[in-house]
Parts: sequence; C-alpha cells; structure tokens
Amino acid sequence: MSIKVMGVAAGRKNSNSEILLKEALIACEEAGAEVTMINLRDYNILDCTGCTSCTIGMSQGKNVGCVLDEKDDKKKIMDVLLNQDAVIYSVPTYDLMPTAEYLAFAQRSLSYETAFLETIGAIEHRDRVAGLISVGGSTRAWQSMALEGLQATMFTTDMKVVDMLLATQVPGPAQCLLHDDLIRRAHKLGENIMKAAMTPVEKRKWIGDEDMGWCPNCHSNALVLGEKQWDGLHYPIECQVCGAGGNLEKQKTENGNLSFRKMVC
Repeated sequence: MSIKVMGVAAGRKNSNSEILLKEALIACEEAGAEVTMINLRDYNILDCTGCTSCTIGMSQGKNVGCVLDEKDDKKKIMDVLLNQDAVIYSVPTYDLMPTAEYLAFAQRSLSYETAFLETIGAIEHRDRVAGLISVGGSTRAWQSMALEGLQATMFTTDMKVVDMLLATQVPGPAQCLLHDDLIRRAHKLGENIMKAAMTPVEKRKWIGDEDMGWCPNCHSNALVLGEKQWDGLHYPIECQVCGAGGNLEKQKTENGNLSFRKMVC
C-alpha cells in the first residue's frame, strides 16, 4: 500500500504557498506517495462557536462531532486528512503569525482531537508525520510566530512535525520562483516527509535543519521564563510550543562576552 500524503495550502492560488507546497508534494510523488492537495480558500470554513458540545460528548464516551458539521466543509476535509500518513501545511504570514484563514480551520479541530476519539473507540490509532511551510514578505523578525503558530495546531490531531521551512522575503505573487534555494529546500522537505513516513514509528525523529530553533525538542524559537506548574514542577526556561523545560547553554563569544546558544533540556 502506498503512503498517503496530503498538502494543505492557505494562500493565494498559484502563488508562493502553493508553489512551495507543490514542490514538496512532487518529491513525495517521486518517492511513490499517493498525493492529495487542497487550498482552504476553495472551501467554506466557519469559525468555532466555543459551544464545547464536542468535548462534552467525548467526556461521556460519545463522538457527537461538531454542531457546524452540516453547515460547512470542515468535516469533508477532515474525513480525508485523518486518513493520511503525512500532511504538509503551507501557510502565508501577513503579520507575525499564520494567516487567520488557516487558524480558523485549525481551531475547529477540537471535535477531531485524535487522543480523545481513539480513547472512546471512535477512530483507530494512526501515526502521522507533518511538514510545515510558512511564507512571508519580510525577514524572520516579522514571521517570528509563524512556524510556532503552525506547530501549536499540530497537537490536536497528533501530528509529529519532522521538518519545517520558513520562506522569507517573498512578498510578491509567485516570487519564490526567483529563489532556487527555496525551491530546492521545499523539495527536500518533501523528501524528508517520505523518509519519516517510511521509518518505523519508534525511530521517527526530527530530520529538518539540525540547528533550527532554540528548543532542542520541537525546534521552535519561542522560549519563556518558566513558572511553577500545577504539580510543582519548575524549569528555568520553557518552550512555549511543546512545553519542554531546561536552561540556556552559555558560550563565550570571540570578544569574551557571554551569549546564549540553545536550551538544554
């Protein structure tokens, strides 16, 4: 059986997000994957109402779904998405974080929280991997919560992120085509997705850029000062995304000053 890979874009048609996603999917297809791609702009996705009926149902051992299931396209997408071995998300960033169109889609996933659904026997367990692509017109400073925002939405549907790409300084439509390095990196992301999908679950690990991010666990750049948790556990530094805790590793610069390199768990 071939590996199923789905691409989910949330940007302009035939522009940077779609182009980089298609390049990654080409690599997956070359490796033998069965590929599906959608753009959220082609679908009607309503905002979560916050009614909590889905979680109340799951707490009672029932899969009641979402009250909006018959009113928009979210369920149609998720019925396909949860049947994949891997998903690649490619989302533009207009101001620091993922676009609102993607976040509206992601925040509707509470009724599809796989850990709950598996516990009550509504779905069978499936191990999935994910790749994340964020595209913006400026430098990383104006995309500082882009990948981190995408990462934070992966936990609900239990996606293990194995590679990420931050595409910067491509403000114009399809401008990424002028950057051969971005196209090559998107292709590599697709190759990495296939490599991870074909690796035994217990051996799957991060295979993106080794030095990416401050957090050695999820490779995000979002660190905060730790606070005492409900069980008394306390770390000096915590990752906002995955919750890993540790301290910052110190190193001396050439002029003898101290700088911080990475968090050490």
